[in-house]
Amino acid sequence: MGKKGKKEKKGRGAEKTAAKMEKKVSKRSRKEEEDLEALIAHFQTLDARRTQVVETPCSPPSPRLNASLSAHPEKDELILFGGEYFNGQKTLLYNELYTYSIRKDAWTKVDIPNPPPRRCAHQAVAVPQGGGQLWIFGGEFASPDGEQFYHYRDLWVLHLATKTWEQVRDYIYYNDVYTFDLDTSTWTKLSPSGTGPTPRSGCQMSVTPQGSIVIYGGYSKQRVRKDVDRGTQHGDMFLLKPEEGREGRWAWTRINPSGAKPTPRSGFSVAAAPNHQTLLFGGVCDEEEEESLQGDFLNDLYFYDPARNRWFAGQLKGPKAEKRRRRRGKRAEPGTADKQEVEGPGAPEPLEVVREVVSEAGTVVTIKQVLAAPSSAGRPASDDDEDSPDEAGVPTVEPRPRSNAMLAVKHGRLYLYGGMFEAGDRQVTLSDLYCLDLHKMDAWTALVEADPENQEWLEETDSEEDSDEVEGAEGGGEDDEDDEEEEEDDDGG
Repeated sequence: MGKKGKKEKKGRGAEKTAAKMEKKVSKRSRKEEEDLEALIAHFQTLDARRTQVVETPCSPPSPRLNASLSAHPEKDELILFGGEYFNGQKTLLYNELYTYSIRKDAWTKVDIPNPPPRRCAHQAVAVPQGGGQLWIFGGEFASPDGEQFYHYRDLWVLHLATKTWEQVRDYIYYNDVYTFDLDTSTWTKLSPSGTGPTPRSGCQMSVTPQGSIVIYGGYSKQRVRKDVDRGTQHGDMFLLKPEEGREGRWAWTRINPSGAKPTPRSGFSVAAAPNHQTLLFGGVCDEEEEESLQGDFLNDLYFYDPARNRWFAGQLKGPKAEKRRRRRGKRAEPGTADKQEVEGPGAPEPLEVVREVVSEAGTVVTIKQVLAAPSSAGRPASDDDEDSPDEAGVPTVEPRPRSNAMLAVKHGRLYLYGGMFEAGDRQVTLSDLYCLDLHKMDAWTALVEADPENQEWLEETDSEEDSDEVEGAEGGGEDDEDDEEEEEDDDGG
């Protein structure tokens, strides 16, 4: 009887401990969310001190990713808003607004009263209505240690003519489709017929000349067994098309384009190209295992022609270089990957060049050419070949492989800003700016160069983890006292 009583008492004690732990975790989650809201409110208090618009010419913005880069609907300008930066120990969030003058090649910081709270990974679109507007929706805020996250669901508009911010309204959304009327400032929920995309994040959208919407890619996770999730990089495409003769009615259709399709990836960027085409740049192709994540960062370019439902690889004029990739998860410094790519082993062989050139009219021309092999990798066959920069080993100007870059198109030119890649345990956030003439497709131009080697990176220290362990060992005060009282009750009962 005595042993049985002890076992029953022990079982009740374990149940009490589990219930207390669940209560502590729930209380901690609520406290973390309240702490983030308090931090956001603190930053908004600081922003409220701005009382007038101040425009200051400045140097290029600091490195960041998951910002938004939009082409001004009326001027030869690009608009950069928000973003984040991680230096190895601390996560910084921004709500700064910058403009880049294409003609003057100059940046300006624009301080406007009552801006949206600091955020990253939001959505932005610029429209010509009302003298020009920049719409901002949603996004994410993170604690300085990068362990806590707050997701916005608010909607803001920047009136470009008057330089004033306005919060329109917010709403709760899931995987539904909504339209927003710019004239009446109202949302309308759509109920399209047909089978649409599965729930996902990070998909990209573009508009066809007929007013349909193309949805491409995305990322989602699925539970494969207890406490184990597996990610999926989607490569499917869908068309959301208005139904003929039925105003306000839409229909989903899955499409399977032909041509040179992009490889599965996430973190890619898209922009509207000339002739109603959609261009796709870069991203990362992850190889995910249970306890590790490796992947290749990309800097390739693709075009999607909705009129022909076909993908094209965007090749620049000149010999076709081997696609450059940067390996995620390997111990390497930011500059070593480039060196390894140039200094490839083995004897040189003749190079067969295959190019697909997309003309302004959308015509694709395939060109094949066999080039003589140089005497060694990255070096010319002779000193007399000075007129052949590609064969002479002159480095090609191009954006390094990256994900989460910002794209904008103005006057047929593609502008690419920032993004990130990983080198070993380091996350390198970029602040460079490149330009590519989409009509000529000849070569990238570096407008602002950045050297990742000089970027500050703070290694994580063990002191923070040790302090957490000490705090856990010392306990939380009142809860531990309650535990001791309950144990005394059990012993006396």
